[in-house]
Amino acid sequence: MKFLFRFPVLTLLISLSFISCQKDVDTPQVNPPVAEAGPAQAIQLPASTVTLTGTGTTQNGSITGYLWSLVSGPNVPVITSPSSPTTTFTGFVAGKYIFQFLVTDNAGLTDVDTTSVTFTAAPIQTLTLQPANNTNERHLWGNASMDQSGHATELVAGTWTSGSTIYIRGAVKFNLSTIPATATILTAKLSLYSNPLPLNGTQTVPNEGPNNAMFIRRISADWNTATTFWLTQPPTTTTDQVSIPHTALPSLDLIDTDVKNMVATMHSSGNYGFMILLQNEIPFNMRNFCSSTNSLTAKHPKLVITYQP
Repeated sequence: MKFLFRFPVLTLLISLSFISCQKDVDTPQVNPPVAEAGPAQAIQLPASTVTLTGTGTTQNGSITGYLWSLVSGPNVPVITSPSSPTTTFTGFVAGKYIFQFLVTDNAGLTDVDTTSVTFTAAPIQTLTLQPANNTNERHLWGNASMDQSGHATELVAGTWTSGSTIYIRGAVKFNLSTIPATATILTAKLSLYSNPLPLNGTQTVPNEGPNNAMFIRRISADWNTATTFWLTQPPTTTTDQVSIPHTALPSLDLIDTDVKNMVATMHSSGNYGFMILLQNEIPFNMRNFCSSTNSLTAKHPKLVITYQP
């Protein structure tokens, strides 16, 4: 006799049916945040500060952290607030910089984006100074007991005699006030033109003597033309002085003499001008140039400066 065990089979079928009717439970999807570093920028020096604003979005709740950092660049600028979405960067030079902006959300996920800032050099400016009747000019003429300095039609580096030895020097200052304080001096060229109608020496030619080598020096203290004479002339410094060799030529213009270092110091530390004088102040030697009051306007002292703001 056979017995049919139906109950276990029925139970199995019910269990399978119950399992097959259960719904799948969805696992929440976690997405990383999205960082936006902002658009690229191009800035011209001398401006050396830029402000960048980044944004971060997330589907997980909120953004909890920000971080700006430098990826590459010609130098390392200062980041004022690296952990803020908006921050300023300072201390740039010409070149391209890449910055990274990182955001972190409350799920601990991160994202990064980059942006670039390109700093271009300021255009080179040229300043040509050749004033007429320059009031910052002085013809220094005298010795320990004689002083006949004034504003003459010539600037002279010389030594002669008139009963006693007479020493002659020339002082001239150009107005540099239009050059911005933050500018970089690139070149400075001084031109002095021989005076065809000299009032000193033999009064025949501007260059005389067997040893008329001269210096162009920077005046190192303030002076006033109304109170400056041979005995009260301002001091000079030999630092960066320019040595002009002797010439046997009766006339020789000094064109585009390089005085960059002196002008750079004038620009940064006080502009007191130039002085010309013989290297050996012994008679009878002379270098005679036109001053700003000379009737030959094309021969007035000229200073040409190039700089970047």
